[in-house]
Amino acid sequence: MKSQLTIRLPDDLEEGLSALTERLRLKRSDIVRMALERFIGELKGVEETKPYDRVISMMGTVSSGIPDLGEAHRIYLQKKIKRHA
Repeated sequence: MKSQLTIRLPDDLEEGLSALTERLRLKRSDIVRMALERFIGELKGVEETKPYDRVISMMGTVSSGIPDLGEAHRIYLQKKIKRHA
């Protein structure tokens, strides 16, 4: 281990950490290290994906019934605003 980190925890996190140390029979530092490794790993995966890749599975799944909504969205939006004004 190369470095040491000191943090202050709010009461709710302290209680949760203490409960985990008893339940898992691990040191507090081990649990915090595991949590950081998991968080960094998950965040790293999110950074590497492009926004397009995250929504590609949703594209084309919703239909508005308006065939040219993508091209004429401004016109439809203006009509809707005028109706409710």
